[in-house]
Amino acid sequence: MAEVLSIILGGGKGTRLFPLTQSRAKPAVPFGGKYRIIDIPLSNCINAGLKQIYILTQFNSASLHIHLGHTYSFDHFSKGFVEVLAAEQSLEHSGWFEGTADAVRKNLVHFKVHSPDYYIILSGDQLYRMDLRDMLKKHCESGAAITIACTSVSREDASQLGILKANKQNVITEFMEKPGPTRDISDFKAPPELQKGKNDSYLASMGIYVFNADTMHKCLDNSLTDFGKEIIPAAINTLKVNAYTFEGYWEDIGTISSFYNANLNLANIKPSFDIYDEESPIYTRMYNLPPSKMNFSSMNQSIAAEGCIITNSSITNAIVGVRTIIESGASLNGVVCMGADYYETEAQKLANAENRIPNVGIGKGAIIKGAIIDKNVRIGEGCRIGIDNINRSDGTYENCSIIDGIIVVPKNSVLYPGTII
Repeated sequence: MAEVLSIILGGGKGTRLFPLTQSRAKPAVPFGGKYRIIDIPLSNCINAGLKQIYILTQFNSASLHIHLGHTYSFDHFSKGFVEVLAAEQSLEHSGWFEGTADAVRKNLVHFKVHSPDYYIILSGDQLYRMDLRDMLKKHCESGAAITIACTSVSREDASQLGILKANKQNVITEFMEKPGPTRDISDFKAPPELQKGKNDSYLASMGIYVFNADTMHKCLDNSLTDFGKEIIPAAINTLKVNAYTFEGYWEDIGTISSFYNANLNLANIKPSFDIYDEESPIYTRMYNLPPSKMNFSSMNQSIAAEGCIITNSSITNAIVGVRTIIESGASLNGVVCMGADYYETEAQKLANAENRIPNVGIGKGAIIKGAIIDKNVRIGEGCRIGIDNINRSDGTYENCSIIDGIIVVPKNSVLYPGTII
């Protein structure tokens, strides 16, 4: 079998996901009640039998390192590994990663040790389920030097993605990185068979690449810093670069609104991304928590992860993360609640009461609508979030941020009883 090395790019500062990325890297952001975003590309690799995986990180990587260390450990009799390579200073390199290509270039010394035949490069912040074995197979059969996974997107989405043209043999003839909303790109429209019922679709790069190993080494033998902006356009002029068309669900969850909507979609009767597929599971940390307990509560089109205790509450269209405690009379509607990293002891709860600090979780009678509640948040009794008609524009406030009209309560925040947002 060919040796394939998988490289997952951990992303930059993640400013579009702030404040969820205030203290963690994008791939470490909790997702779907019990997962982290990084679990998606990792699961795609593992399900394809690709178990030699490096993850390149730079910003706020401690949380990501902890999650990976507790989650991914292959047996000693295989050659599988999941290793983190954080930006580091060396005698050859003294600065940070300056782009996706620069991150890979600065770690080639670690990759070449494995003498791979192919590299597969993936993004750490996308939601999709792809058979990477099929992509590798098509790449080998085509004789291409590079294969780019692409999918059909709307004109609006094409503004922030790399779009491409491909001929009938799937050879890419042109590539344009992030054309913006006003540029005329009508000549890049996807062929009719890939329009997915739309008349304004474009083929966009998913940020997933397969490189022949020698091609990768030659393409990075320069000072170019980014795959999408520089490496790929230059390669198209001199090498055979193929498109691999993916027709399944794919979402770039790099913004607050896309993250929020992708989470709530998981609870739909027929979700776009099905986490209940036994043939292609999503792997994550084993928490060894008890089952969730519902006491006289109603839940409608919602998901509750392990270890939750929900009492006399109404939960609609919501994601309830691990260890979430919801007290009597609370109501959640359109809420992504990430849960908690720990349970409080009775002694801690007594100390909270003495200091008039709410317990971790959602207090009695709290009403929350249209919000993301990050981990370990304390929401006091009678708090009202997203209910009252308070005219607040997008921005960062004392106890929350508002992005695209979605209220985000940051990790470890304390909302005292009666707080109104």
